[in-house]
Amino acid sequence: MLQIHVDPSRPVALVEQIVSGVRSQIDDRILRPGMKLPPIRRLAETQQVSRFTVVEAYDRLVALGYLDSRRGSGFYVSARRAGGEEPEMIERVERAVDGAWLMREITNHAPERVLAAAGDLPPQWLDEDEVLRNLRQLLRRGDTRSTSYGTPQGYAPLRDQLRIRLAELGIRAQPGQIVLTYGATQALDLVGRYFLKAGDCVLVDDPGYWNLFSNLRLQGVRLLGVPRNADGPDTAALEQLLEHHQPRLYFTQSVLHNPTSSCISPAVAFRLLQLAEKHDFLIADDDIYGDMVQGPATRLATLDQLQRVIHIGSYSKTISGNLRVGYLACRYDLAQALTDVKIMTALSSPEFAERMVHLMLTEGHYRKYVERLHGRLARATDRTLQLLERVGMVVDQTPAGGQFVWARVPGLGDSSALAHHGVEHGIVLAPGAVFRPNCQPSAHLRFNVAYAEHPRLERFLGETLPRMVEPRACVANPPGSQSVTG
Repeated sequence: MLQIHVDPSRPVALVEQIVSGVRSQIDDRILRPGMKLPPIRRLAETQQVSRFTVVEAYDRLVALGYLDSRRGSGFYVSARRAGGEEPEMIERVERAVDGAWLMREITNHAPERVLAAAGDLPPQWLDEDEVLRNLRQLLRRGDTRSTSYGTPQGYAPLRDQLRIRLAELGIRAQPGQIVLTYGATQALDLVGRYFLKAGDCVLVDDPGYWNLFSNLRLQGVRLLGVPRNADGPDTAALEQLLEHHQPRLYFTQSVLHNPTSSCISPAVAFRLLQLAEKHDFLIADDDIYGDMVQGPATRLATLDQLQRVIHIGSYSKTISGNLRVGYLACRYDLAQALTDVKIMTALSSPEFAERMVHLMLTEGHYRKYVERLHGRLARATDRTLQLLERVGMVVDQTPAGGQFVWARVPGLGDSSALAHHGVEHGIVLAPGAVFRPNCQPSAHLRFNVAYAEHPRLERFLGETLPRMVEPRACVANPPGSQSVTG
C-alpha cells in the first residue's frame, strides 16, 4: 500500500516529492512488482494536489522504469530487474567490494541510492553560492587566463598563500617548495611514480586509503600494511616490518585518518620520524581532511619541517570536488624533481581552478565557512553514532572529527557480504576489506556521517544485521577491540 506524504511548505516541487516517495517504497520493496498504485484522482485528493501533478509524477516514474502504464487499468509497479537488466545487477553485486567499482558507485549521485560509502560531502553542504560568486568575479577580471595552460609548478599567488597557511600549522615552506596538483590524488600519484617501480615494496596504513592502494597495485607495487591504532601507526609492528624490508616510502595520514578519523599522537609521531631516520625512508603524509579537524593536531611535517616528510593537501573536500586543486610541500630539490614528473605526465594543472581557490582563500569567507562545517559535521557524527548503536554496531573509538565513522559488526567475520546485500537494495556501503592493503577480510565498515541519516539506511541495517550476525555476536568486547585495525 502506497504511503507517502506531500508537504507544500517544503522547497522541493510537489511532483518530485511524489516521485521520490514512490521510488523509495519500491527500492525498499514495500511496493512489490505487479502492485497497483492508487488512481490519479484518488491520490490527488488524498495528497491535496492537482491531478496534473500526479499525472506528471506517474509519467516520470514510467520513464524511469519504476511503473508500467496499462491503458484502461492504471499504473503498476514494474518488474525492474527482470530481463536485460539482470546481468548488470549480477555484475554490480559481484563487484561490490572492488575498488574501481566502489569509486564509480560513490560518484553516482542517483536519487534512489543511499551513498553511505561516499568519500565527499553532499553538494548542499558546500558553499556553492560563494563559489559561484567568486567565479563571476574571476571572469570579470582582465588578467584571468581561461584558455591557456597553467605553469608547471602551479599558480604562484596560490603557492604563496599556501606558504602562509602552512606557516600557521608550524610548517616552514617557501613557494618553491610547493607544487600544485590536480587534487591530492595526483600528488600521491606523482610521489609514487617518482619513488617506486614494479616489484618495490611500500609501507601503507592498515586500514588506509583504498584508492591509493588500488593505484599502487596497478603499478605492480607490493603493499606492506602497518596496523593503525587509535593514536596512529603501530610503531612496534612497523619496526618488525623494517627488520625484513627496506621500503623507500610510507604513505600515511596524521590527521583525520581515512577511514578511522583518528589522529596521530605526539609520542607516536616522534617515534615514527625516528624510524624513518634510522631506516632511511620518506613519509608522504596526506592531510586532505586537515581543515575539518577542530583545534590543534600533531602533524609530521610540523615536527620534521619537510626533511623526510612530503606534506599533501587539497581543497576538493571543502571547496569543490569539481575544481580539484591540491598541493604537495617538500624539500626544494624534491619539489623540482616532482615538478618534472608532473610535466611529463600532465604538463600542468588547471590555472583557472587554482585562481578560483586563491580567491576563495584570500577574500576572507573560507575560514567562517569551515567553522560552520565543523559544527555541522559534529552534529551529524553524534547522530550517526546513535544510529549505529541502535542497530547493534560497535565504534571502538569516537572520531576526532571529520566526516567518517569506522564501525564493526560484532560476530561478522567479513562485512563484504553485507555490502553485497546492500547493492541489491540501493544501499552503497564501504566494506572494511576495501580499506585493507590486500583486501583482507574485515568486520568494519566506513560510514560518511553526511549521508548516514537516510532512513532507508537504518531500516536496512536494522533488518539485515540480525540475520547475518553469527551467534558469537553476543560478546560485547572481543579481544583486541581497542585497536581500530580492520
